[in-house]
Amino acid sequence: MKKLYIPLLAIVLLQSCSSDVLNTAPESIKQTALFYQNQAQLEQGVNSVYASLQYNGQYQLAMLAIGEIPSDNTFDEVPANDSFTYGEFDFFTIQPNNSLISSTWKDNYIGIQQANIVLNRIGAVSMDQTLKNYRTGEVKFLRALMYFNLVRIFGDVPLATKETVDVNEYFGQGRTSSETVYNFIETELKDAINLLPAKAAQNGRVTKGAALGILGKVLVTRNKFSEALPYFKQVESLGYQLLEPIDISKIFDPANKNNAEIIFDVQFASGLNGNTEGSQAYQMFSPSGFVPGAKGHNLPTKEIYSLFGSDDKNRRDAYLGITTNNVPYTKKLVKTSAAVADGGSNVVVLRLADVYLLMAECYAQANDFMNANLYLNKIKTRAGISNVNLTTQTALLDEIALERRKELVGEGHRWFDLVRTGKAISVMTNYFQNTPGYSTASIKSHNLIMPVPQDQINTDPAIKQNPGY
Repeated sequence: MKKLYIPLLAIVLLQSCSSDVLNTAPESIKQTALFYQNQAQLEQGVNSVYASLQYNGQYQLAMLAIGEIPSDNTFDEVPANDSFTYGEFDFFTIQPNNSLISSTWKDNYIGIQQANIVLNRIGAVSMDQTLKNYRTGEVKFLRALMYFNLVRIFGDVPLATKETVDVNEYFGQGRTSSETVYNFIETELKDAINLLPAKAAQNGRVTKGAALGILGKVLVTRNKFSEALPYFKQVESLGYQLLEPIDISKIFDPANKNNAEIIFDVQFASGLNGNTEGSQAYQMFSPSGFVPGAKGHNLPTKEIYSLFGSDDKNRRDAYLGITTNNVPYTKKLVKTSAAVADGGSNVVVLRLADVYLLMAECYAQANDFMNANLYLNKIKTRAGISNVNLTTQTALLDEIALERRKELVGEGHRWFDLVRTGKAISVMTNYFQNTPGYSTASIKSHNLIMPVPQDQINTDPAIKQNPGY
């Protein structure tokens, strides 16, 4: 039988070569059976789990695209670019052979396998116990995050929780129920909370706040609002802060990475290692002709641009721009070098504004209108727009959804928000009926999850396709 080889990606440190910022860079290929013998090797293994977040099928492209394009927030300006890969999400014609779908499945499982290896080996490595706890918590969080993304995208997915040394071991297993996967995710995150520090020694590493916040988001996704709220409250106590209104444009500024509002983000930097440490997202998600090589995928819709009222221009202009051809674009991704495919913008996974709006939703679900308005208005106040005092659950939930749509535009949340709140079909049907160019588009119930990649089914027939594909 062939021996299993896993690529290890070492972490050097990003921004201006500063030693306090996490960065991932390819290093070498190691044979795992002969590796992870000491702390330095173990650290490389942990770093490689972080590195997987940079893959196309994770936060380089997929989570931003899949989290937005199927929604009313963004669209594909040039569907023919990249063989209609992104256009299929825009019109709900996603095929099982879609390359981004394939990368999403594959790249998450690469990261999960690497996490399983680290967790299997870390117990035998001699190192400071506190540091060992931190690294265990980090990897448990990252594995849980990857499973959370997989289960939201595909529904039932195979649950692999131990190091795979024989690839044949998982053939024939099929897919694990989403309920079981979600239960595993919750357990992993609760373990991570108890192991992680409140503040990390290096920017870019997972902290207790990240585990608390993502666990809260998992619970909200499962409609466990009362269970989620205490975790969000703990995040609030850890010292994160909304940037001031005057600094709202600095939230996503590459010169202001890892600021007080950011709870967890995926690190990218341009100009390192032969321009290999940056992100393609700026090139892929900029209007055609806006910069050389721009692909025109995942652009903000004119509808979302117009949702920002005359009193909300400060926030709109911080987050969105519009070309001379009247095509909106995101300012949350920035050109940082002459190499357009080597973008230096980090991809934010969780920030305090997201947590506050989820807290408002939890309070609204509990009919605690005072606190629901309080946390909703934190976002409105920072945006510089009028506060509200809504007195019905429906009005509050609608306003919270609107604020989430505007505040988090382009960050990969809108589609998942529509699905978890049961509004995806009605909202997108209305959008198609009222938006030019979508006369042939339609959404059906099976579109609420994506097709399983055909190459996975071809490899293991025990993995069955989702209904409707």
